[in-house]
Amino acid sequence: MDYLVPALSMVFQADTLLVLVLASLFGFIVGVLPGVTATMAVALMVPITFALSPLAAIASIVAAAAMVMAAGDVPGALLRIPGTPASAAYVEDAHKLTLQGRAGYILGVGAICSMLGGVLGSGVLIFAAPLLADVALKFSVFEFFWLSALGLSCAIFVAGDDPIKGGLALLIGLIISCVGMEYSSGTPRFTFGNADLLEGVSFIPALIGMFALPEILRSFLRTNKTEGAEAAKAVDEWRNAIRSVWDYRKVVARSSGLGSFIGMLPGASADIAAWMSTALARRFSREPKKWGTGHVEGVIAGASSNNAALSSAWIPALVFAIPGDTITAIAIGVLYLKGMNPGPAVFINNADLVYAVFIVFLLANLLLLPFGWLAIRIAKVVLRIPQRLIMPVLLVLAVIGSFAMNNDFSGIAVMFWVGVMAYILEECGIPIAPIVLGIVLGKIVEQNLMQSLISTQGNLLGFFERPLSAVLGVFTLAVWCFPLLRRIARRRRAGHGAA
Repeated sequence: MDYLVPALSMVFQADTLLVLVLASLFGFIVGVLPGVTATMAVALMVPITFALSPLAAIASIVAAAAMVMAAGDVPGALLRIPGTPASAAYVEDAHKLTLQGRAGYILGVGAICSMLGGVLGSGVLIFAAPLLADVALKFSVFEFFWLSALGLSCAIFVAGDDPIKGGLALLIGLIISCVGMEYSSGTPRFTFGNADLLEGVSFIPALIGMFALPEILRSFLRTNKTEGAEAAKAVDEWRNAIRSVWDYRKVVARSSGLGSFIGMLPGASADIAAWMSTALARRFSREPKKWGTGHVEGVIAGASSNNAALSSAWIPALVFAIPGDTITAIAIGVLYLKGMNPGPAVFINNADLVYAVFIVFLLANLLLLPFGWLAIRIAKVVLRIPQRLIMPVLLVLAVIGSFAMNNDFSGIAVMFWVGVMAYILEECGIPIAPIVLGIVLGKIVEQNLMQSLISTQGNLLGFFERPLSAVLGVFTLAVWCFPLLRRIARRRRAGHGAA
């Protein structure tokens, strides 16, 4: 507490507060663009940090990252194009609520849950940083393999009522993730002689293609076109949003806790946290049949989790100088540049600055509410624009976003072919969400699997030698085997009943 007053005086300086607000505005503008990641927004902020004080530099990164993550819900809800990979976890229900005339409601829910998740994640960062970072350091490649493999199980939960189609979609995503050079030997796979595919299928163009292009194609092929004015009627629903968040407060708490845990693991990300939290919420939902029809529970789970993970990712970054994700990897470089060397000694040498950073986290997440109000004002305008005018602009934005990732036309080609594939699959009733999950986790599973096998020289028992790895391994295998065992038990009971 001795450092709290100096930290408050550092934060509540005019220049620091101005930077916080401007960085939030920048993050909001960037976040509503389809396919833009929080990492890209933070990277764009780095040159600006050179001219800022240490605290203002960190404040700009924190505010921009938090706002991009929350603003990514806006294009997902309004246009069915997730602004960030994390938003893809719950984009279907969010967009269907918009089509039902509840854009303001779902954007309000997203803003409130993002704020609550970020604040709870910041609380974890403030009060439990050294302890949780120590737990995170105990995770080796074995634990990360089991954790990412467990994440793949979420595909069945987010797939809907048909696990076979969900499994097929996951397999398609895993095949896409295998494109490029094999991890251990560097041998090209599924590249068909195309040098642009040696580094794999670029994820952001694929994400844009999977969600934007099918929607654009459907709008052009649809004979009975609907306009957006109908969807804009009930755009002001803050009271209903607050009531829904309160009704699902247990989901908010559980998802924020899971997001905080996943975020603190080095190499994990808010994207994984959002997918796992959404899948977990669906697994334990009391209204599973409403999912996919415009149900708010998945949005509450995903939005709470991703911002919580974003905050807790700073735990290993501050305490041990180990990046929790790509954003904190950039932030660590800025910290060194500003003379605030992260590590255990940072709480001794720069204690007042560390507490000031904690306060900045809280303020940055609280700013999500007024910017959520701004998003609803924007929704009023966007939803009244006729679809025949929106879709060509949307196509241009999709092409620009896909090209900007690598500054070549390969991104546009990926967006086009993946988008056509997604359109065909959706017409056949195969869900897209498991494909995204397979692409996100496929490389992580493979890399950790190969590193584990190399370290054990192919001995599979090595995956269970470490206590933490053994617990995660047994739990993951139990999750995989439980549906099969339950089906066998049902058949046996049915056989006894018939006898």
